[in-house]
Amino acid sequence: MVRKLIFRKLLLALIAATALTANSGCLLNQYSSDPNIRMQQLLYQSEDLRQIQNEWRRFWFNDQPSHLTPERIHGGIY
Repeated sequence: MVRKLIFRKLLLALIAATALTANSGCLLNQYSSDPNIRMQQLLYQSEDLRQIQNEWRRFWFNDQPSHLTPERIHGGIY
């Protein structure tokens, strides 16, 4: 009975350790081993991360002009 409990805990710990290392990119590398291709992949990823800020602002309508300050449109105050 005690051996089954120890074996079960050991098996669960092994499964948890495998799942955690698989999610952290230790088993399968995300980037290519070729330095030129890896640099291109990193540049694409950084560009995606840079553009997500503008998408987020458009989603929350933060990129719209403020109506609290007067801006001249067609010679009048809007």
